[in-house]
Amino acid sequence: MESASYLLGEAAGRARSRQIFALIIYDIIDNKKRYRLSKLLAGYGDRVQRSAFEARLSQKKYAELLAKLPRFCGEEDSIRVYKIVGEGQIQTWGVNAGVMQEDVILI
Repeated sequence: MESASYLLGEAAGRARSRQIFALIIYDIIDNKKRYRLSKLLAGYGDRVQRSAFEARLSQKKYAELLAKLPRFCGEEDSIRVYKIVGEGQIQTWGVNAGVMQEDVILI
């Protein structure tokens, strides 16, 4: 089991108090669209599972990300963004408990 604490709000100090911890999960049917979404999300945070990213964002970056997401979501797709504030702790179990690295294939 891995454990990581995150602290947002007054106790975290001024710079961090303006940050948002976000969990973004998605289920996109189209491979091309799903790939483009994962590349977008990688620019904002870390992949923690195949279709899940965690990000610490400023208010501005959070709003920017939310504005970009709808174009990836078709009628049969879903994207969920959880905005997490306050004190908390993340606990993970199992294989790949942490940031995932993408596979690279050179031909």
